Amino acid sequence: MNYRDEYRDRELVQGLADRIGHLADRAGRTMTFMEVCGTHTMAIYQYGIRSLLPPGVRLISGPGCPVCVTPNEYIDRAVAYCRLPETIVATFGDMMRVPGSSSSLMAERAQGADVRIVYSSLDAVALAMKNPGKRVIFLGIGFETTAPTVAGSILAAEEKKVGNYFVLAAHKTIPIPMQLLSADPETAIDGYLCPAHVSAIIGGAAYRSLAEGHGVPCVITGFEPADIMRGVEMLVRQVVEGESLVENEYSRVVQWDGNRKAREVLERVFVPCNATWRGIGAIPGSGLAINERYACYDAERALPVTAEEPREHPGCRCGDILRGKITPFDCPLFAVACTPESPVGACMVSSEGTCAAAFKYGR
Repeated sequence: MNYRDEYRDRELVQGLADRIGHLADRAGRTMTFMEVCGTHTMAIYQYGIRSLLPPGVRLISGPGCPVCVTPNEYIDRAVAYCRLPETIVATFGDMMRVPGSSSSLMAERAQGADVRIVYSSLDAVALAMKNPGKRVIFLGIGFETTAPTVAGSILAAEEKKVGNYFVLAAHKTIPIPMQLLSADPETAIDGYLCPAHVSAIIGGAAYRSLAEGHGVPCVITGFEPADIMRGVEMLVRQVVEGESLVENEYSRVVQWDGNRKAREVLERVFVPCNATWRGIGAIPGSGLAINERYACYDAERALPVTAEEPREHPGCRCGDILRGKITPFDCPLFAVACTPESPVGACMVSSEGTCAAAFKYGR
């Protein structure tokens, strides 16, 4: 099996849709499930998953895109670093066009700033080694999937004695925001399609308190159509039977305890901290900060800089979309003033953004 074609089988997916329909009839009410993974969001739009579901099953998108949840204050700080002399800002490509309060990384590069796209954090370390006369600041964003690789880059820089490598860290963790969103009566979430990439690191056990303590069903799913439909079926079944469990549909990749080695590296370099999420605000304990031992690689501590006062575009509804309050089609800017060519908000920029997915596949 190649774990792709088998999970795109039309008859298999239709059979799952039929079973979901039968179960939903037993529920007697509308059930709302949220996915908190940008790759899931893209797949749901790409494969038309919502069109296969009965009226009683509703899927909404949550804060599953790390670029999208990164607030303007971080973008503004990155822009401020771009303007420092003898400085190279290294970043993943998705961050280039995200609008800050008054500028973006791409706009700064057009003005002469040295901003470079890298494909891994180790590329940024190599960049620092090739440019010993300049400071290289890597923009470390992402959830538990990306954070271990950034931690590894700091360890690599220490081992190779690279003194001009720094990380502007804004890593975030998923379980705590899920607990916060599940308590919102306006969205009334009945269950979660848990993120697969993140779960490969943190494991299914990370959602136990959400299911057992908050009574919210959780199912870890893969990204193919049959994965997602099977995950929805498992959630509907839990609701119908009055259960709240952590189930793992993606067992071919995700283990209950996750990736212990990756977590060890993560815990060695980072410590939990408060973090600000676009559209949600400050969430205690939901971020990861570079610990004191590696403070010399922390851009904020080693290279303090003054950024402008952050402000949001008055018409952008990214925050409401990230909380599942509205869909992209409810935003008056969507596909009019806000397009992939001229984005107003981060949700339209990232390849994992809900607005980008809706623009590409949902119209």
